[in-house]
Amino acid sequence: MTHTAAQASPLAPEWLTVPDDLNALHEPMWARDVARDGDGELSIDGIPVSELQRQYGTPLFVMSENDFRARARAFSDAFNDAFADICGGVDVYYAGKSFLCTAVVRWVEEEGLRLDTASGGELAVAHRAGIPGADVALHGNNKSDGEIHRALDMGLGRIVVDSLAELHRVGTIAEARGEQAKVMLRLTPGVHAHTHEFIATAHEDQKFGLSMAADTTDEAGISAAEEAVAAATAHPGIELLGLHCHIGSQIFEPDGFALAAEKLLRFLAAMQEKYSITLPELDLGGGYGIAYTPVDTPRPAAEIATAMAAVVRSTCAELGIDAPRISIEPGRAIVGSTTFTLYEVGTVKTVRVDAPAASADGDAGNNVTYPRRYVSVDGGMSDNARPVLYDADYSAVLASRTSGAAPQLSRVVGKHCESGDIVVRDVYLPEDVAAGDLLAVPGTGAYCWALSSNYNYLARPGVVAVRDGSSRLIVRGETEEDLLNRDMGA
Repeated sequence: MTHTAAQASPLAPEWLTVPDDLNALHEPMWARDVARDGDGELSIDGIPVSELQRQYGTPLFVMSENDFRARARAFSDAFNDAFADICGGVDVYYAGKSFLCTAVVRWVEEEGLRLDTASGGELAVAHRAGIPGADVALHGNNKSDGEIHRALDMGLGRIVVDSLAELHRVGTIAEARGEQAKVMLRLTPGVHAHTHEFIATAHEDQKFGLSMAADTTDEAGISAAEEAVAAATAHPGIELLGLHCHIGSQIFEPDGFALAAEKLLRFLAAMQEKYSITLPELDLGGGYGIAYTPVDTPRPAAEIATAMAAVVRSTCAELGIDAPRISIEPGRAIVGSTTFTLYEVGTVKTVRVDAPAASADGDAGNNVTYPRRYVSVDGGMSDNARPVLYDADYSAVLASRTSGAAPQLSRVVGKHCESGDIVVRDVYLPEDVAAGDLLAVPGTGAYCWALSSNYNYLARPGVVAVRDGSSRLIVRGETEEDLLNRDMGA
């Protein structure tokens, strides 16, 4: 069932090629226990997708618990091995903003990781799951007083402070309680990650962090980052643990992480000498990329860890300082590929689109119309907002059966009243895909359920975890009654 002679559609983006086999699964995009069974149906840990649809309905997020645990261990093992001789290992914080529920918190704790949260709601999930507060961090550029109090009530291991004003507020609240807040300062090292503008977070012109650039308008000429170090060191309500940075998301190359580590270590050494303090911790954030399409090339955790460790080792030696305890914050890289979204196909239609025709000598000829098929599914931007937010690319496969039909350029779209409601912008699917078929979109574990909405009053899907041949709901799908219960009437 190969189609090596098939021609790519002129409507397809340059990176998209016609697959040799439309029924094959590109392994980096999927959990390790996803395969096709003997009947050609997609299955996860031996459970066919038709059985999951029968039991839980669609759309549905389908997650491999074993794969989540394996990826969590891979990060922990790789970074601990790479940094063992530098600082005794690494603290790995799972970035809960990517996907969080009580079951996931328990998996994180059982695999020896810590938890990174970004709101009071995420702290509430952590508290319900029972993870010790000392293993939890709180992020956010605009924490409320209530969130700060909750963090102190839970005895959080760190509050990552994002501005001078917030530093003062955290310190004042802690001092009034007769406590010290354990604080890390989030800095912007000016390292530009090669990613979408909205998820690159280490350049100056954005809302996060304290600038490391000298303030030329101030008489002292010191940076906001140094001003924060001085203020935190002097504040009786603050215990300054160290520094933090996060350069962006969906990053494939380790160079940016290494450069950020070097810049923060040099700053850390300068602050320790100038203010006669010790900053024992350095958090280098997360942002490690995953494969959403066959052309994405994520780096193994061990490769990233080795590159970062080499820079930390050499920079600390050059500066003559003891290495701080390193921590990292992978989220997407752990949960993203553990999950696929299962949809049922509804309306299918083909449109004709104008595109330049190429002549035999390679010159563009007159416009010709080419087919593009629209495959509508029973979800859309309410369960995956990333394509409309970030122009994110995904892939899809026919999941309920195999097909020997020819490939046709397709666009998988949702059922919402928006022309931008696109799930997969460009993918080759068998031309016989029809209503009632099931499609699976891989790589939806991160930022899909977390960003889900009730647009057009669609109920948000459930999340099913599969392990050792059995499945269970870890997040119940909403019902219409759930939606109506919040409507208080006239």
